[in-house]
Amino acid sequence: MSRARVARRIAAGAAYGGGGIGLLGAATVGVVLAEVQLAKRNVGNGGHVDPPRADGRYGGAFARPARADSPEPVRFAMLGDSTAAGQGVHRARQTPAALLASGLAAVAERPVDLRNVALPGAQSDDLDRQVTLILSDPTWVPDVCVIMIGANDVTHRMPPTRSVRHLSAAVRRLRTAGAEVVVGTCPDLGTVENVYQPLRWLARHVSRQLAAAQTIGVVEQGGRTVSLGDLLGPEFAAHPRELFGPDRYHPSAEGYATAAMAVLPTLCAALGLWPEEERPDVSRREGFLPVARAAAQAASEGGTEVTAAMPTGPRGPWALLKRRRRRRIHAPEPSPLPH
Repeated sequence: MSRARVARRIAAGAAYGGGGIGLLGAATVGVVLAEVQLAKRNVGNGGHVDPPRADGRYGGAFARPARADSPEPVRFAMLGDSTAAGQGVHRARQTPAALLASGLAAVAERPVDLRNVALPGAQSDDLDRQVTLILSDPTWVPDVCVIMIGANDVTHRMPPTRSVRHLSAAVRRLRTAGAEVVVGTCPDLGTVENVYQPLRWLARHVSRQLAAAQTIGVVEQGGRTVSLGDLLGPEFAAHPRELFGPDRYHPSAEGYATAAMAVLPTLCAALGLWPEEERPDVSRREGFLPVARAAAQAASEGGTEVTAAMPTGPRGPWALLKRRRRRRIHAPEPSPLPH
């Protein structure tokens, strides 16, 4: 069965309350996940270290406090798991949230206020708590949110329909509150160094299948997705010492920068800050596709964006597949959020 068809079945099960749909045989998946969990335990370098706190104001140079026309800060929230939290680096400015906040400030030429509620180890069922936390302050409703989630769902055997259901519900709540939403889909677990063939291929298959199903669920709720799997895959495989952190599982500062460079154009586009072409660039293999096909293609190529296009067609909803050019980011240390 094609990845597009399986992803469509998972997303449909999530939307209509279906049970878990196996991506591979249960015994095979169990072996893969046990191997990934073992790799996680074996690659550590001496204990857990909490990720640095990156909350604060970025792009303060764009504020003009003495003038009435000083631009309002963009309110940016980060949600998700250890990747969203920046596990594995030691400085706030090296986390993906800080990199994205700094890049967004530079493009918007406005300050950006960042709040990060991502939790290391979180699975998609923690997103309800995280969204509640972000929306608990009626004076600070985010303009845009980035969610990175999925790896722990795979390693903890969460049924993919349940995983997508939780993610879709989180996107729906944030969109209802007025926020734009960008989701970095499940990374490629086949890039973990201590997972070997043939289990490496199977881990890649499972994580990419979830990424495709996540894309369908997110796009149907009005969000956008950026594939992280294949983006991190070849580069991490070719340069593991540079792109993996000291624990050999989480990205290094360079790895997070690679991911942030891919997400930033979509983050800016969600706020209308990125130049849009009138039509897809055929030379970059962009175009309109049924959402399931777009999701399957994106899962295999990192940095690929999927967003809703025509509401429906002969083969269901359609989406726009884009391959945006990455932009390098430099992030200073944050200044504290004003009270």
